[in-house]
Amino acid sequence: MRVFILILISFFILFSCASKPPAKQENICSIFEQKSSWYRLANKSYEKWGAPIHVQMSILRQESAFQNRVKPERTKILGVIPWKRKSSAFGYTQAIDATWDWYRTENKKPLASRVNFADAIDFTGWYINKSNKINGISKSDAYSQYLAYHEGHGGYKKKSYKNQNWLIDVANKVKLRSDKYRSQLNECEHKFKKKFLGIF
Repeated sequence: MRVFILILISFFILFSCASKPPAKQENICSIFEQKSSWYRLANKSYEKWGAPIHVQMSILRQESAFQNRVKPERTKILGVIPWKRKSSAFGYTQAIDATWDWYRTENKKPLASRVNFADAIDFTGWYINKSNKINGISKSDAYSQYLAYHEGHGGYKKKSYKNQNWLIDVANKVKLRSDKYRSQLNECEHKFKKKFLGIF
């Protein structure tokens, strides 16, 4: 019984550490140093979907700050009483239920979860690839990719973002962060590639 309890506690601690968001999120090298499996998973998504690592990571950073169980705030009745949430967005990706179901069905991944980073980064690469195919957006264009991510492919086509100055500002932030991530990754990626290849 004691052994079982110790195993349970160890598992809980391990799970808690694994899901804790990284510190120093404006430095992608620091993120990958803190989360030892994330570079491999992001690179796998890049190889599969052609979505640059720095673009994927900048979008996830904006959506959830790498928190795996975050949800939109609740609306309030009379400005006081908590009511329904603003949308079904959830997890690392902040994908809504319908979009996540689309991803799971198309990729034959019924157990994929928005709280799992491996699934979340694969989803992000998949969505960037979809935006490229549907809307003709370059996979390296973090600004336009984020607008399509936020507004959906139909919304992007209708340019629903045009009258949303706040969203334009956020998309610019995503682009600037993506550019910074790319520059940082150029300096440190060789370390993670060596680890990935088993040299270290």
